Amino acid sequence: MNTHFSITGRLVDVHHREIYPARVNVADGRIARIERIEERHLDSSGSFLMPGFVDSHIHIESSMVLPSEFARVAVTHGTVATVSDPHEIANVCGIDGVELMLRNAAQTQFKFMFGAPACVPATIFETAGGCLDVAAVTRLLDDDRIGYLSEMMDFPGVLNRNPQVMQKIAAALERGKPVDGHAPGLRGEAAARYIAAGITTDHECFTIDEALDKINAGCKIAIREGSAARNFDALQSLIDQYPQSCMLCSDDKHPDELLLGHINQVAARAIAAGRDLMNVLQVACVNPVEHYRMEVGLLREGDPADFIVVDDLIHFGANQTYIGGELVAQRGQCLMPNVPTETINHFEANPISEDALAIRARSQKIRVIEAIDGQLITNSIVRQCLSVNGFAVADVLRDLLKIVVVNRYANALPSVGFVTGFGLQSGAIASSVAHDSHNIVAVGTNDSDLVAAINAVIGSRGGLSVADRGQIDVLPLPVAGLMSTQSCQSVGTHYSQMDARVKELGTPLQSPYMTLSFMALPVIPALKLSDKGLFDVSVFNFVSLFVDE
Repeated sequence: MNTHFSITGRLVDVHHREIYPARVNVADGRIARIERIEERHLDSSGSFLMPGFVDSHIHIESSMVLPSEFARVAVTHGTVATVSDPHEIANVCGIDGVELMLRNAAQTQFKFMFGAPACVPATIFETAGGCLDVAAVTRLLDDDRIGYLSEMMDFPGVLNRNPQVMQKIAAALERGKPVDGHAPGLRGEAAARYIAAGITTDHECFTIDEALDKINAGCKIAIREGSAARNFDALQSLIDQYPQSCMLCSDDKHPDELLLGHINQVAARAIAAGRDLMNVLQVACVNPVEHYRMEVGLLREGDPADFIVVDDLIHFGANQTYIGGELVAQRGQCLMPNVPTETINHFEANPISEDALAIRARSQKIRVIEAIDGQLITNSIVRQCLSVNGFAVADVLRDLLKIVVVNRYANALPSVGFVTGFGLQSGAIASSVAHDSHNIVAVGTNDSDLVAAINAVIGSRGGLSVADRGQIDVLPLPVAGLMSTQSCQSVGTHYSQMDARVKELGTPLQSPYMTLSFMALPVIPALKLSDKGLFDVSVFNFVSLFVDE
């Protein structure tokens, strides 16, 4: 591949906050020289040369494709690098899963920076397939391919200075590697104490006041706009107020949405909202590279030749994407080759029966998980239950549906509860993508469809399903029950069809499978269901489904 060439355009110099006609000379994969030229020497396209976009926090697994395939799509949107936390696959397969991600990613030009997962398992309140103790985390941090300690979700452990938690943080800091945070809703002195332990970022803020508390304590905020959690509208004013203290991230990006766009879309929204161009590019391109000390170029002499060519600085459609001086995407077409794939899994559950989902009514009131569209947090509410022949059942008219979590790592009785907000009028959906331990989670209007959806996932040893009156569709995810070995186009198309089917069943949720995947995560408020039972995050303990009269 020839990486000796020159290209002209209007160069966007984010560091000096200016735009000027330039010729960029590339040699041996680096920016050898940048020359200011006269406008008349530009070609007729009038294109802009700018740094590539960087996703400052993402779980590649949520795209349902392997890193190499994620990269093939991301580069078409002008993304050149990601800060990637592999804790989803680590929760399923431990350090072997992290190694698979590293091997696969290394086969592409795309610049992945992987972290050492800090909380595997995320809590003791659910069953996971992997466990990364202090020794395992330290081993990963000693690997040059690992650039940081991934999100420290155990914020109570940090606040209480739990020895094992603090040893993981210390191991990262001793190696000069930053520590990512995860502390949804934490404010004031508690937030300051959390950050003082060595935490450098947080992507969980959902209010401006929370973000300001954390910025004032010395933390950088990754403004998240993904497929489930959408916090851009609430936080986008920070881009102009604190451009040095913000980054952009998606956290979780489903394949159908990845096909449409990535960080370029969020940057375009920021411009449309009236944010300053240079501030937008500062948070979208520069800050992640500097914070994580990534080997990613920022269009300066001596930098790696990682940059994009765009027609305008409003929509940021990438005409060309260069990584290491190689043209890897042109006008929506990826030029990087496919790479060989491999699979790994941990799936032991056997099919279940309807009897396993029966709940004998012990009182007239139940605790209900209230799902919120576009948020990972839920509410905890109390509702009157519908009782039939002494059993608590789903009440479709009041949108009180059954939610089920099945342990995928061993045969055990399912946990069963109730949820509102999914709005299904019939049928059921199920998924083995259930953050963070990735047991099987399902929501449905009746036990028959619930069992059909759950058993379809079990039969595929991982995947997504929808069942309605005998009709079942499954998207298999053979890599740890999280990812496919197929192309993003293939996975995204199948996923879109299933998403449309679920919406035909009545759900108002923008991304029902993504919302479903967070209903079993007992580290984000307020009420969740793990394979071990109903969990109240506010008291950090299990609670009864039924409320005493």
